[in-house]
Amino acid sequence: MKIRNYYFWIIAIANIVIDILSKRAIVENLQVERTSIPLIPHILHFTYIRNHGAAFSIFEGHQWLGWLSLIVSMILMAIGIFKTFTNIWEELGFGLILAGAAGNGIDRLFFGGSVVDFIDLRIINFAIFNWADISINLGIACLLIGTLIDPSRRSTFFR
Repeated sequence: MKIRNYYFWIIAIANIVIDILSKRAIVENLQVERTSIPLIPHILHFTYIRNHGAAFSIFEGHQWLGWLSLIVSMILMAIGIFKTFTNIWEELGFGLILAGAAGNGIDRLFFGGSVVDFIDLRIINFAIFNWADISINLGIACLLIGTLIDPSRRSTFFR
């Protein structure tokens, strides 16, 4: 039996596991919020914080964010089950977005309504983020790349 959208499922599951394991490792090893470990001093640190909002802490304190993540994850899983993606970029893109939504959704729903953020790029003075955030952004990049590389094979996702 051939699995539909094989790469979609592999990339989603692998990145959900990476996200969960990395967040649990940070919580277990740093234990106190705002604790920081410099990996490359003044450039890259692991800094443990809990984000009670969405990107850049917008919508802070809103409990519906966890449910929104769950709904988005369920919609993307249904799409992965019932639709055949037209190219590898769609599979990778939507799989990564699923991983990010599910990873942060799991945190919000099962660990106090917040997500663990820990990747602290001090060289560019950017917000602290996590693997799920990286997955979502890489997923969007994959969808854009797929469209730019071969415009004739644009996604039929919304058609």
